[in-house]
Amino acid sequence: MSGGHAHQGLLVPGASVLHSLPAHVKLVAALFSVLAIVAAPGSQFWAFGVFAGVIALLAAVARIPPGLIARRLLIELPFVVFALLLPFVAAGERTEVLGVPMSVEGLWSAWELVATATLGLAVSVLLAATTGLREILTGLERLRMPTLIVQIMSFMIRYADVVADELRRMRIARESRGFVARDIRQWPVLGRSAGALFVRCFERGERVHLAMLSRGYDGRMPGTDGPGASSVVWATGLSLPLLFTVVTAVAVLTGGAR
Repeated sequence: MSGGHAHQGLLVPGASVLHSLPAHVKLVAALFSVLAIVAAPGSQFWAFGVFAGVIALLAAVARIPPGLIARRLLIELPFVVFALLLPFVAAGERTEVLGVPMSVEGLWSAWELVATATLGLAVSVLLAATTGLREILTGLERLRMPTLIVQIMSFMIRYADVVADELRRMRIARESRGFVARDIRQWPVLGRSAGALFVRCFERGERVHLAMLSRGYDGRMPGTDGPGASSVVWATGLSLPLLFTVVTAVAVLTGGAR
């Protein structure tokens, strides 16, 4: 399906150790790594420095360009803006930063929010850059996520481009007849177009389902079975969350409270 290939844009092809690890191992490693980052006390700046350094090292090993990671991290800008407002709106003890009164608690909260969100998102970016979407879906099924949910996600990815192309053709058809959505008076036309698109998608889904049943579909997609990861592979994949957990434990034991 063309849609499935088009949505591989997050993947950066490579032959590194990170690329070769099974998707389900990387999913578990990413989850526990993020949990370790979130659990780290915000007052221990060195711990976040270690997290950032290790993530940067892994990105270099996987040959992921720093610019690409930076661009994908821009998705957290709304959270950064929210965090920047916390020192001004939070209550409690006040201090001055460059002559501007700010809440001490708000400053700590802003730092912790930005640090944990950025590092957690960086782990997710690294996962997406080294794992194809199809592999991620297969990994989720290996981790015993309900098969029906995995299949729904798979079809969403496969047919997103098909639906977008259908929407584009409808827009061209409207514009070829002189329609231009300038104000609220054109909303009924757009509403009818959305209804027509829903009907077409529903009918397409029925046709696809009937085609699958005629080919012996029994509730499970082919190609998801196979040998699991060996203990060596699991040890390699889980070394990252183990390292992050050790760093977090040391940070807590050496004075995590502010």
